[in-house]
Amino acid sequence: MNPYILAILLFGLGLGTTITFASSHWLLAWMGLEMNTLAIIPLMAQHHHPRAVEATTKYFLTQATAAAMLLFASVTNAWLAGQWDIQQMTHPLPTTIITLALALKIGLAPVHAWLPEVLQGLDLTVGLILSTWQKLAPFALILQINPTNSTILIILGLTSTLIGGWGGLNQTQLRKILAYSSIAHLGWMILVLQFSPSLTLLTLLTYFVMTFSTFLVFKLNKATTINTLATSWTKAPILTSLTPLILLSLGGLPPLTGFMPKWLILQELAKQDLALTATVAALSALLSLYFYLRLSYAMTLTMSPNNLSGTTPWRLSSSQSTLPLAISTAMAICLLPLAPAATALLTP
Repeated sequence: MNPYILAILLFGLGLGTTITFASSHWLLAWMGLEMNTLAIIPLMAQHHHPRAVEATTKYFLTQATAAAMLLFASVTNAWLAGQWDIQQMTHPLPTTIITLALALKIGLAPVHAWLPEVLQGLDLTVGLILSTWQKLAPFALILQINPTNSTILIILGLTSTLIGGWGGLNQTQLRKILAYSSIAHLGWMILVLQFSPSLTLLTLLTYFVMTFSTFLVFKLNKATTINTLATSWTKAPILTSLTPLILLSLGGLPPLTGFMPKWLILQELAKQDLALTATVAALSALLSLYFYLRLSYAMTLTMSPNNLSGTTPWRLSSSQSTLPLAISTAMAICLLPLAPAATALLTP
């Protein structure tokens, strides 16, 4: 892609998200979300592969549906309440419709079906943008409306953690596994959103760090299926020995970074007398942990057959910068000791 066009599209992505962040009026927020969608569509379809075009079309249709629902709900709110302010959502009907529209935007279960399909059709770089940056603007709006209907959030959160765990069990494609992982993590964030918005933000940030690291590992190995992971020993042995730690951090095992948000969320749910919800969420994390363990096993405990692709490949040194990978991997593994600082910041 022409670098000037790429720069304009990335600028559009940044601007769309910033407009949504800064807006207090529903029309401006909607406009920012639309800019976001329109800027990423050429990036998704840039390879002109039928699979990429199909994924782009699916993405466009779901995002357009969510944007139409959002616009409809904000007009309904203006009609019922007489104002367009995001933080003054008083009527339950538009609030519920907007919550569902934003859930569709970020791919929460039960309106998640587009996310694995779309992510599977993209290359890993655009998939990374879709899994991280594209979640920011809708999340900012969910945090601002602070939905009054607590039941719908808990239902969305629990369904997402369960479907995110179950859906990934039988997958062999890495991008689909990452999509289900994304759905499960978003479920955890939505569960605790009404009780502690700052904890939701902390979970979002740790999820970003871990996902960034995982995508970069797969990109460096040029891996798209579980089978191709088995040859990564010959390409990058040190990175391959560290990758299971990143994956187990995504699964939420101590003493890794990913344990911190899950631990704090379960603690917060227990404080709110939601012991059953916390139990179901914790058990659903075991489902996710299974497929992370499966990836770790494929990477480090199986030897690739001794054929041409399994022997050390002759290659020039990789042109990909490994500094972002090194920083994100260190953060994905080592940040748990900062948990007391995080809790101190979270308590108002």
